[in-house]
Amino acid sequence: MRLFLLSIALVVSTITQAQLPDNSPAAQLPEFNKLVATEGLSLKSAKQAHITSTAGSTYDLKYHRLEFTVDPAVRAVQKGVATSYFTANAAGDVITFDFVDDMVVDSIKQHGLLQSFSHMDDIITLTLTDDLTAGQLDSVTVYFHGVPGNSGFGSFTADWQNDSIPVLSTLSEPYGARDWWPCKQVLNDKIDSIDVYITCPEQYEAASNGLLISSIDNGLTKTYRWKHRYPITAYLIAIAVSDYAIYSDYAYLPTDTIEILNYVYPQNLSAAQQQTPRTADFMQLFDTLFTPYPFADEKYGHAQWSWGGGMEHQTMSFMGGFGFELISHELGHQWFGDKITCGSWADIWLNEGFATYCTGLCYQYIEPQYWMPWKRLTHNIITSAPDGSVFCTDTTTSDRIFNARLSYRKASFLLHMIRLRVGDTNFFTAIRNYLNDPLVAFKYALTENLKLHFEEQSGIDLTEFFDDWYYGEGHPQYTLKWGQFPSSRLIVELNQQPTHPSVDFFEGPLPVRLKSAMRDTIIILEHSYNGQIFDLQPGFPVDSVIVDPEILVIQENTVIKTEIDSDDGIIVYPNPVKNTAEVKFDSPLYTAVRYELYDMTGKLLESKDVDNASFGSFTIDMAPYRNGVYFITVWSNYGSDSNTLKKAIKKK
Repeated sequence: MRLFLLSIALVVSTITQAQLPDNSPAAQLPEFNKLVATEGLSLKSAKQAHITSTAGSTYDLKYHRLEFTVDPAVRAVQKGVATSYFTANAAGDVITFDFVDDMVVDSIKQHGLLQSFSHMDDIITLTLTDDLTAGQLDSVTVYFHGVPGNSGFGSFTADWQNDSIPVLSTLSEPYGARDWWPCKQVLNDKIDSIDVYITCPEQYEAASNGLLISSIDNGLTKTYRWKHRYPITAYLIAIAVSDYAIYSDYAYLPTDTIEILNYVYPQNLSAAQQQTPRTADFMQLFDTLFTPYPFADEKYGHAQWSWGGGMEHQTMSFMGGFGFELISHELGHQWFGDKITCGSWADIWLNEGFATYCTGLCYQYIEPQYWMPWKRLTHNIITSAPDGSVFCTDTTTSDRIFNARLSYRKASFLLHMIRLRVGDTNFFTAIRNYLNDPLVAFKYALTENLKLHFEEQSGIDLTEFFDDWYYGEGHPQYTLKWGQFPSSRLIVELNQQPTHPSVDFFEGPLPVRLKSAMRDTIIILEHSYNGQIFDLQPGFPVDSVIVDPEILVIQENTVIKTEIDSDDGIIVYPNPVKNTAEVKFDSPLYTAVRYELYDMTGKLLESKDVDNASFGSFTIDMAPYRNGVYFITVWSNYGSDSNTLKKAIKKK
């Protein structure tokens, strides 16, 4: 993992972090790499045997009451109680939960009565005394303890702050919840609400999801009760226990005031108090661009932990630091990942691509001097390799699910390119519609759900775009040739070579800047096929052409200036020609009637009437002919006059 982080850093810059402003994207890169690594820590093994839950298909979860007795100095659940309320999907007497075999199940009760069960292959199977009735609310309570399994490095961690004070924290994404409590580890059944009780030695504080309802002094221990009344998926439930300094910031929104509750290490208090207030600025921006904060009835918060990155636990992100990108990324997840969670790990970009683009939007609107550097850095990382899709092709490995280049960076630029395709108004309106869609809000979504909203809002069919940019790999490499006449008329020829064979051609808009010493303009070339000719009228002499100057598209490019020769109002382009020559006229008053093609000896090779004369241009297929010089004679009309125009064509 560390080698992976270094390899990304080397792509970007040789400038040392100390030389960069604190908020600059390059200075934030090490923090971003830690963020990516951390979010996948609970699946660090090369392959994860238990990928999809075999538990829970027979019932719908409604509520969990989770009770943990822990000491942050000891990596263990000393005592655990998980009470689960559910409705059965069908009548029966068997119910199952995901729970690793490393943990010990002491007993299980239904209606106060002990139940028979088995615990093997990381599944608890209960045979209930009282049969379940379809649609009826029921509950069971599991009593357990033990040293949690660790599907990687991070699902249940005991570490230290300042080398002397213990810190206990959890990280369950994507498959780690079952390591430390009996759950239904799926991406299709959110728990409607939870209560989390954490009992720990009295000198420590305990953080979790939702609102802190009570803190009860038991003598040598304290019990903290956290209450969360929004739907939540298993991997977003978390606890952190340590010695914390606690303070609040506030976001003042048009419709509400949101508490931002911070649990930080005492030795970091002063620095954190300088950094966390920016969370309110980010929240105000997201409130404007998207929808109000999804969990406004409760809070948003940060709990510091020993990992370098962060994790978007619902209403309480766990943070290794409080840099610009880490705060904005984890806050963005509250909308994208928490309110709406990806419905499969193959669609992880709906979480991570959005959260990464949220950071970009914070640069654009709050720290605009870093917007272009962020886009450039992101673009350069994406194009540092020729392959890879945003669609996650292997959900069994953390390195693929949480791939920094693809699931984060390229996914964020997928959104950026959709924004170019549909326009800002349609882009943000479609996102708001998506966030408010009752089919996915506070539930799960797949890529098709988001795509549909962009299409319905814009009226643009994005199927080919998603085929190329979401499922397809790589990106286009453009070659742009251009030349200009004294009249300021500009001819552009555009070709591309995809970097991966999964995509034969990337159709779509390509912004180009036409520039002179005194003027410039940006035009959009709608690229539909290789060798496409664009006949432009910029209105001024152009001295340079710049492809994608504002970094709106994933691409690499080569720009070539070429001379264009015009005789008697006729243009042949490209010239020299390889296969197809396009013949155009200086004035739209010209219309072609017939052309003749001759070789160097004067032999007539072709004589054809032109059937598309109304367009002021036509093409000649030069592919059948050998390399050499040819001559074309065009009979045309100019207004009511007849004209004969001649031109030499070089074939090579």
